[in-house]
Amino acid sequence: MSGWHIGIIGGSGLYDVAGIEDGAWVEVDSPWGAPSDAIFTGRLGHVRVSFLPRHGRGHRISPSELNARANIDCLKRLGVTDVLSVSSVGGLQEGRAPGTFTIVDQFIDRTKGRPSSFFGTGMVAHVSMADPVCPRLSSFAGEAAEAAGAIVHRGGTCLVMEGPQFSTRAESLLYRSWGCHVIGMTAMPEAKLAREAELPFAMVAMVTDYDCWRAEEAAVDVAQVIAQLSSNAEKARAMVLNLLRALPAERAASPIDTCLDTALITAPQVRDPEVLARLDAVAGRVLG
Repeated sequence: MSGWHIGIIGGSGLYDVAGIEDGAWVEVDSPWGAPSDAIFTGRLGHVRVSFLPRHGRGHRISPSELNARANIDCLKRLGVTDVLSVSSVGGLQEGRAPGTFTIVDQFIDRTKGRPSSFFGTGMVAHVSMADPVCPRLSSFAGEAAEAAGAIVHRGGTCLVMEGPQFSTRAESLLYRSWGCHVIGMTAMPEAKLAREAELPFAMVAMVTDYDCWRAEEAAVDVAQVIAQLSSNAEKARAMVLNLLRALPAERAASPIDTCLDTALITAPQVRDPEVLARLDAVAGRVLG
């Protein structure tokens, strides 16, 4: 048993968290480069909190240019135990209407060219992504969102596209045919990297639009997204506070905390010392 330290990665519309006690912006260095911004760290009751604005304050970093490895590495260095991702998305099904929240439980990764692993030549590891989110944290997030007054869908597949352009109509219709529920640009490789860092991960997807699959409506544009962001962000801030207040005093261990125990494959005698040095935070527990 140990305490909670929740890392919150806030996307479009969620650039800060109010109500945090003893909060301060902290600069964290990473061997993977610079994170999106400084990290706001504090406490709410018995829960430690570290908040990272995914696109930087002022929304200055494009989805395709995010340094997700540095973001996850820095949260791990601060002692984060679990990661909550809050993102704005498009709805791919009629029921996933603008203003609703989806607690994502599956992903389809359609990104390209983004570094998606901490591991590679010199230290190879393979983690399971069959069940990519933490059911415990996801359940807490769903309850917290409902308490904030949001219409919440528990479960759903998020199609993660490259961006920064929105989908073509053909792509949007294709993703609907695959059974996807929402579409966004940032959850991958975040979820993969969180798993490699042994951090239980949950995603709250806040729907701002219907993408472009509805023939009777105009295609999504930034003005439409911004118009919905304000309402979503108010509920998101309330959700975060509800979640932090609802967490039990002690955090029971999660199987994800030790998922690297069965993931490392490179023989110890041929592991690259330079690669191991970069892995000191995310995999130091198993690499010694």
